[in-house]
Amino acid sequence: MNKNLRPIMFVGTGSDVGKSVINAAFCRIFLQDGYHPAPFKAQNMSLNSYATPDGLEIGRAQAVQAEACGIECSVDMNPILIKPTGYLNSQVVLKGKPIGNKSASEFFVHTDRDKLFDEAMDSYHNLEKNYNPIVIEGAGSISEINLWKYDITNMRVALDVNAATYLIADIDKGGIFASVYGTIQLLPKEERNLIKGIIVNKFRGDIELFREGRKILEEITGIPVVGIIPYFRDIHIEQEDSVILDSRSKDLQKGKINIAIVLLRHMSNFTDFNHLERIPDVHTYYAENINDLSNADIVIIPGSKNTISDMIYLRKSGMAKAIINAHENGKAVYGICGGFQIMGKEIHDPLHIEGNIESIQGLGILPVITTLTNEKVTEQCSFTFLAGKEDCKGYEIHMGKTTSTNESPLCIINGNRKDGYFLNSKTWGTYIHEIFDNQTVVNSILYENGFNDISTKFDYSAFKDEQYNKLADLIRQNVNLEYIYSTMQFASND
Repeated sequence: MNKNLRPIMFVGTGSDVGKSVINAAFCRIFLQDGYHPAPFKAQNMSLNSYATPDGLEIGRAQAVQAEACGIECSVDMNPILIKPTGYLNSQVVLKGKPIGNKSASEFFVHTDRDKLFDEAMDSYHNLEKNYNPIVIEGAGSISEINLWKYDITNMRVALDVNAATYLIADIDKGGIFASVYGTIQLLPKEERNLIKGIIVNKFRGDIELFREGRKILEEITGIPVVGIIPYFRDIHIEQEDSVILDSRSKDLQKGKINIAIVLLRHMSNFTDFNHLERIPDVHTYYAENINDLSNADIVIIPGSKNTISDMIYLRKSGMAKAIINAHENGKAVYGICGGFQIMGKEIHDPLHIEGNIESIQGLGILPVITTLTNEKVTEQCSFTFLAGKEDCKGYEIHMGKTTSTNESPLCIINGNRKDGYFLNSKTWGTYIHEIFDNQTVVNSILYENGFNDISTKFDYSAFKDEQYNKLADLIRQNVNLEYIYSTMQFASND
C-alpha cells in the first residue's frame, strides 16, 4: 500500500496557462501509480458547471479531474463557484447551492472572506479523510497583489495545507522570464518557500532549444524547472474556459454535416457539444453573426447564464431573425436549457433573477413560456428520448419553469418526469445538458435531417479515458516525476 503524500498544488502566472489540464494529468498519474487521488479548487469562476450525483453544482474542471481520478465528483472538490451573469454581477454558489447574486465589490469586499475560506477548507478536510493525495488547483495569477487580502484560492490554501506547490507558466503567451521571475519575487518569503518547481507549458518546437532558457530561469529564481510540456493538439481534455472557442474554425466543410452553435454572450456549458465534435462526418462551429448561420445544416442554441440578456443580444444583432428564418426554411433548430427558453414565446423574470427586465418576447419557435424562479434544479438524470426504450444520461442545471398549453415532451426523466418540448423532428428544446453525448440522440437528429450514410458510432466514454492516459504519458515524459514525488514526502517532524 502506498504511503500518504503531501498535497500538491498547481498555481499559475496568469489565467489560461494550463493549470486545469495539468491538474487532470497528475490526477491520472497518481491513479496509475496506485494512489487514490482527488482534485480540489477552493473557489472557481466559470459558466461551465456540472451536477454532482447528489444534485449539487460544481465547476466543470473539477468534474473532469475527478473523472481522471476514476471517482465520482463531489461538491467538496469545488465548494465555492462564481457564475458571471453579466459584466459586473455573478451568482455565488456555496457548497453546491446558490446563495444569491453579488457584484464583484460585494463579493470581494463585503463578504466575510475568512468565513468563506473556512467553508472551503472544511471541504478540503472532508476530502483528505478519504483520498490521497489531494491535487489542488489555483486560480488566475498568484501575484495579483491587490487581491491578496481577499485570497481564498491560491497561496493561502497552499500555506494552510503545506502543499508542494508548482508554478505553471505559458511560454506560448511570450514574456515567460518576466512573468515567472516577477510572480515569484512578488510573493512573501513564506509563500515563495512553498514553490518547489516551475513547469513551462505549451512549448512549440524543439525543447532542446530552450536548454539555455531553462538554465536562466533556474538561476534567476533559484527554483528548478521540473518540466517543459510540449504544445499539443492531439490530446482532447474537456476545457472549462470558453476562451478556447476562439481557435475553432468557422469555415463550412464540404462533405460534412455543418452544425452551427449560436455563440451567446453568456453561453454556458459549451462542453455539451464535445461528443458531436468527435464524429468524423460532423463539423461544429460557433456562429457569431448572421452569415455564420446562413449555410448551416443544423442550428443549436446552447445554454445561457443570462437568458434575457442573450435574447436581447440576438435581436439587436439580427441573429434572432436569422434563426427564425432558418426554422421557417426547414432547417433544424434545437435548444438546450437557456436555448430552450429562448426558443419559446415569452420569458418572465418577476423576481429580477437576471436583472431589471421583467418580461421579454422569445423567438416564438416553440409554444412555451418560461418563468424564472429562485429555485435551482441541479441533478444528474437518466432519461428516454422521444419515447425510446434506451436509457440515456445527462444532467440539469437551470433556474426557471417552462410550461405550455399542450404537452409534447421530448424526454421522460427517471421514468416519470416530462422534459422539454417536441414540435417536430427538426424543432425541439430540452433542459438536459450532455444530451448529445448519447448516441441515440445523435443518430436521431442526423437521420431526421436527411443524413443517412454517415459514421456516427463513437464511444465517447472510452475516448475520454484514452485521452487521460495519453495526457498522463505526455506529462510523465516531460517532467521530473521522481523529484516531484520527493517534494510530496512528509518530513519526519510533520
